[in-house]
Amino acid sequence: MGQSNDNTVRAKWKHLSEKERYKIEALRKARHTTREIAAQLGRDRRTIEREIKRGSVTQRDSQWRDRTVYLADVGQRVAEENTANKGKGLKIGHDHTLARHLEKRIGEDGYSPDAAIGEIKAKGLKFQVTLCTKTVYNMIDRGDFLNITDKDIPVKRDGKKPKYRKTRKVALNNLKGRSIEERPAAIENREESGHWEMDLVVGSGKACLLVMTERKHREELIFKLPDKRQDSVAAVLDRLERKHKGRFRERFKSFTMDNGSEFLDSAGLEASCLKPSDKRTICYYAHPYSAYEQGSNENQNKLIR
Repeated sequence: MGQSNDNTVRAKWKHLSEKERYKIEALRKARHTTREIAAQLGRDRRTIEREIKRGSVTQRDSQWRDRTVYLADVGQRVAEENTANKGKGLKIGHDHTLARHLEKRIGEDGYSPDAAIGEIKAKGLKFQVTLCTKTVYNMIDRGDFLNITDKDIPVKRDGKKPKYRKTRKVALNNLKGRSIEERPAAIENREESGHWEMDLVVGSGKACLLVMTERKHREELIFKLPDKRQDSVAAVLDRLERKHKGRFRERFKSFTMDNGSEFLDSAGLEASCLKPSDKRTICYYAHPYSAYEQGSNENQNKLIR
């Protein structure tokens, strides 16, 4: 798949995301019509109309006049309440054979969840259910297995289970950035090389390290930056583009990063320094407080630290 094909087609019947709701609110404040909002989001007009009706509230101004406005927070809360009672069964279902296999590999043989799942794929073992590594971790955290706990996982063995606070899943400081939800399946599944994760490792001083990790082959590039400024990050990409010239687009097809201020200038990072009218790469942004979406990069950062 080339860079020109790195576009996603929205699946039918996909629910509106929280980020889309904030975009609707912003466009409504800018006095865009429902039809214009639907066109910008790639949604059906009726979908936008129903969402506006669902998230609309009546507010009273200083002159005691009532007016109806759409609020993304209200729309998201109503959507979550509507789906709260749906319930969800365990993905492993009644596949006790798979459960026993994972309990033996992880609990008795000392495999990590990723190694256990990798063995199933490598050997072509057949089970009724297919699980990914993240799902197995989630099941262990919830206590879904009878004979496996966090103590059986090397990374979590010596630490307490962290307490996560509920956080917003939309980066309000980066509504214009391309969300990781728009990232093509070829990147998500690590099927294609040339797609990188990028983050900063900050020390005690002003200088820091810009760390790039290639998702498929785990290649690592590390650059020392004088500071955390956006232009310092862009300067590294400019240097790489001049070095690789015509091969830059092939070698650096996309970057996935967090919503730190040093990465928010997506237009500057994507624009070619050799020909500013052209794009040299594509930038995707992970959700706030979701380090697992840049797992390869985070694991490498642990080694660096």
